[in-house]
Amino acid sequence: MGMSDFYAGRDDTESVATIHEAIDRGVTLLDTSDIYGPHTNEVLVGAAIRERRDEVVLATKFGVIRDPANPLTRGVRGDAAYVKQACDASLRRLGVDHIDLYYQHRMDPNTPVEETVGALAELVAAGKIRHVGLSEAGAETLRRAAAVHPIAALQSEWSLWSRDIEAEIVPTARELGIGIVPYSPLGRGFLTGRYTSAADFGEGDFRAAQQPRFQEENMRKNLAIVDALRALAEERGVTAGQLALAWVQHRGADVVPIPGTKRRGYLRENIAAVDLELSEEDLKVIEAAVPVDGVAGERYPEAAMRMLGR
Repeated sequence: MGMSDFYAGRDDTESVATIHEAIDRGVTLLDTSDIYGPHTNEVLVGAAIRERRDEVVLATKFGVIRDPANPLTRGVRGDAAYVKQACDASLRRLGVDHIDLYYQHRMDPNTPVEETVGALAELVAAGKIRHVGLSEAGAETLRRAAAVHPIAALQSEWSLWSRDIEAEIVPTARELGIGIVPYSPLGRGFLTGRYTSAADFGEGDFRAAQQPRFQEENMRKNLAIVDALRALAEERGVTAGQLALAWVQHRGADVVPIPGTKRRGYLRENIAAVDLELSEEDLKVIEAAVPVDGVAGERYPEAAMRMLGR
């Protein structure tokens, strides 16, 4: 996402180099969406993997509609006709003949999930997609969807400062055999400790402009979380970001976090977190330092929160 939109500092050359190095280092899952840009990130990813298609599991998403006149205005579509239209458009932009994992990006409150998943099942039968995924779906939605067609993965925000899926959604996904793909496992970069005020974000960065947790008052409160995490990380000789990412990776063998980055240096730091082993005691200490109820501010602005399938 950050390679093409929402975050400041776009650099396509560095982004492509980052994708290539990721593949060279054994990263196999690449995640994009038609909303990123919109559309431009699919083109970028498609070009980057053109000669290496068989080395990656390619995931993209559909369903969120951005108003060209006002990018902050969003809609959601999950009707069968749109599902098929969106898939064909993504295939063209990516320059591939199939998508390995195709997610509904947000649930459409005006279309039964059975209709959406039924259309996705038809795309599987047609060979256009291999597996069906949902993003930010609630527990009951997962049950209804899985009754129509197997759901391979649920992508939802999950990190030390976003743990609302743990109570009901994660157990339901596991009951149904659905893999879990946490996005923003580094708290949109905040848990790395790189940001201490809204002024640290570049011009046009949506975190400072739109995200409640990054507004100055909330951010000052949330910095205590990062300070505690950094102190624990220093004891182990790792970065705060590596510790936060390792915590997500230790949620279970069915959990595959997707930390975003657009620079090779941060890619290497993220990959190194794979080798960080945490004991049960380590996990308890980390969770005590970053309590569930200790985060100031919602994940998204009010309108975006209403789009979450809860």
